[in-house]
Amino acid sequence: MAAVLPAQASRRRHGGSRVWVGLAMLAATLAVIPVLTIALTAMSDTGTLWSHVIAYVLPQAVQNTAILLIGTGLIATFVGTGAAWIVSAYDFRGRGILEWALLLPLAVPTYIMAYAYLDVLSPLGPVQGVIRAVLGYDSPRDFRLPDIRSMWGAILIFGFVLYPYVYLTTRAMFLTQAANLVEVSRTLGVRRSAVFWRVALPLARPAIAVGVSLALMEALNDVGAAQFLGIRTLTASVYTTWIIRTDLPGAAQIAMAMLVFVVMLIVIERWARRDQRFAHSAQRARPMVPRRLAGAQGLLAFALGALPIVIGFLGPALYLFFEAIKRIEFAGVSPYLIRATINTVSLSAIATLVVLFMGFAVSYAARLRSDRLTAAMARVATLGYAVPGTVLAIGILIPVAFFDRTLDHAMREWFGLSTGLLLLGSGAALVYAYSARFLAIASGGIEAGLSRIPLSYDHAARTLGQSATGALVKVHLPLSRAALTAAGLLVFVDCMKELPATLLLRPLNFESLSTLLYGEAARGTYEDAALAALIIIVIGILPVILLARTGRIAPGTENNHMA
Repeated sequence: MAAVLPAQASRRRHGGSRVWVGLAMLAATLAVIPVLTIALTAMSDTGTLWSHVIAYVLPQAVQNTAILLIGTGLIATFVGTGAAWIVSAYDFRGRGILEWALLLPLAVPTYIMAYAYLDVLSPLGPVQGVIRAVLGYDSPRDFRLPDIRSMWGAILIFGFVLYPYVYLTTRAMFLTQAANLVEVSRTLGVRRSAVFWRVALPLARPAIAVGVSLALMEALNDVGAAQFLGIRTLTASVYTTWIIRTDLPGAAQIAMAMLVFVVMLIVIERWARRDQRFAHSAQRARPMVPRRLAGAQGLLAFALGALPIVIGFLGPALYLFFEAIKRIEFAGVSPYLIRATINTVSLSAIATLVVLFMGFAVSYAARLRSDRLTAAMARVATLGYAVPGTVLAIGILIPVAFFDRTLDHAMREWFGLSTGLLLLGSGAALVYAYSARFLAIASGGIEAGLSRIPLSYDHAARTLGQSATGALVKVHLPLSRAALTAAGLLVFVDCMKELPATLLLRPLNFESLSTLLYGEAARGTYEDAALAALIIIVIGILPVILLARTGRIAPGTENNHMA
């Protein structure tokens, strides 16, 4: 008996781990299928389509995308790094408010920001109306500001929405920078005003690179704001080529160009972080003590820190709030809005459950087997977060549509029944897109939670006869409940805000809050879209509160999507 029991326990251990490794392999396969599909479709024979894309579509789209990313990166770097230094290096009245309020623009998707400012800054909008009244002009013909539907408008909007990514990562670095380095630089004659440029900024370069890469990934993923502002980016070109010209191969070829941008961002981010080990090694001493500012200096510091909040959150949120009140007083709440809210919440909840399950599978398989194959599967499974939603949608549509057609044909032949568009029509394809895109958030958060559980707990559970699944249910799930909840909240809100994939893969007659807002804004009926935008922002504040409490971006996801 003594010889049999260990053998049985070994079979149970390996059998349980094989199940989770198999699920991790399934997640990796589902994540890599869209990328392979895009590559194969782009390389297919499309006649003269590719020459047309190269001659007339790609040059302008690539140029606009590059300018937009460079401008957005500069503003996000300047604003995010400056805000992080102000609240980290100085202590002044209101600093505690700024520390969490600087995260609020994360609750505003770029397409909502563009939608709000298009109306606020239009020639007939409130801002230009007040300016004309002050200057004594009566008509927009006499005085008007430059049109925000331009590249400069897009760069400003993207920069002030996405700077929190840089703020989060850079502030974490500033808070952990060693005070002795600052003190040594002072003893060597470095002026206080030069400490930032000669000590703090070089050490924070890896963190800035991570934050800028996150911001640029989000900018590359956008389709709504670019179209509202009349900027023909690669993402907008994919959408118009697919939907308006019904040219799926051409859209896939443009999507391949977008993947080149993604690879370039990853390479640049890795290059900028090549000295990260040195930066981390310098952080093991006591943290930097902020310098107290009072009077006019403290007021100036607060004003500088509050400016990005006003531009990136407070202005658009107040506008949407008053527009939503006017809409409700005039016509009540539209039944279309109620239906869109139900659709958004239900589909996001389903996708969140799927993502959490697959994220646990990936993270738990990596914990059970720390070999190269499992680590590679974990990296591949989280690949979708680096792929823009529009590109992911194309890569999912083709195999899903093929499956629907094949199944429908087989059911007709065998049983005389038609299944129609089973996956596309039911929303399953959209859940697939959400799962592939946001799996990195769930697996990163869950992995961070599991890493806090000592491996001795696993060994104790196995000694007591528990299988890998039994140990998960009785040990790991209860102890990682907080990480699971945080990851679920982040995934749910990201699913709710996702526009490109939802716009391209939604079933017929299906509207979410994001697609309803996009449609109303495209038609120019801004009042009807204000309430949908406000609901998205209110729900989007939830992960911002979580981030403010934890002081980090998604647990463990800062670099996972860069894999």
